[in-house]
Amino acid sequence: QVQLVESGGGLVQAGGSLRLSCAASGVIFSINPMAWYRQAPGKQRELVARITSDASRNYADSVKGRFTISRDNVKKMVWLQMNSLSPEDTAVYYCNVRLGTKDYWGQGTQVTVSS
Repeated sequence: QVQLVESGGGLVQAGGSLRLSCAASGVIFSINPMAWYRQAPGKQRELVARITSDASRNYADSVKGRFTISRDNVKKMVWLQMNSLSPEDTAVYYCNVRLGTKDYWGQGTQVTVSS
């Protein structure tokens, strides 16, 4: 059974930083791309960053240069380092893995950036 557990969200002032963590289990972690998505109130869930098994990364244009995704295949962890946060980054952040055609999600962690 695939489980993704996020942590690290919270309230931060604009310009601050947060580091989100995602612990994975029940999946052959090392071979699968991992991703972070976010969903702001009244908006659709959107891709924030993705990292492949060989650590190739891609980012949403809105976070390039500010966010960094990383992973540890031994620990089965993926992180999202978020710097220079702005109120527009306020959302629930979700860890994701896609196995075949099925998406698996964590419970989400709330990030709130105050101005």
